[in-house]
Amino acid sequence: MGRCAEVTRKTYETEVVVKLELDGTGTSEIATGIGFLDHMLSLFAKHGLMDLSIRAVGDLHVDAHHTVEDVGIALGSAVAQACGDKRGIRRYGSAAVPMDEALVMCAVDLGGRPYLSFGLELASQMIGTMDTELVEEFFRAVANNAGMNIHLVQMSGRNTHHIIEAAFKAFGRALDAAKQIDPRVADVPSTKGVL
Repeated sequence: MGRCAEVTRKTYETEVVVKLELDGTGTSEIATGIGFLDHMLSLFAKHGLMDLSIRAVGDLHVDAHHTVEDVGIALGSAVAQACGDKRGIRRYGSAAVPMDEALVMCAVDLGGRPYLSFGLELASQMIGTMDTELVEEFFRAVANNAGMNIHLVQMSGRNTHHIIEAAFKAFGRALDAAKQIDPRVADVPSTKGVL
């Protein structure tokens, strides 16, 4: 039995079910009703070597905002639940991922202090049916609900799709590094004794 979580979030606007295994192989089954978000979440799982299932039904007749944010809330909650007391983890992780002309770096800290530094410059307003300003809302929801510090830094890039794709891949790889168990760490990696 690995480090797993299942989170259900139900509101008047959305219903989201997330199943996560931190120590997976990168398999995913994603259905949010937003094709671009499904694609990004599949990339996140693949490059983060996590098994991820997400089913979401939302008020897409209004727009994608509630669904994207609530998927982020549920995913962040699942990460926190699966990490447990964080005993033995590496805590920090970072990755820089190129996607054609785009290069994005992501650094994360699973230290329990939620914060998002969002440094992506997204010129196109829409990709498919998703407003690109929702990318920031997604990452903020994940950070706040996982108790995670996330920094996204765009080093280069013009194509909005490439920039966002590099960001999700970098986030997956950074989280994979942070969630790894370090055999040298007997407790939690903090002088406070708790994360």
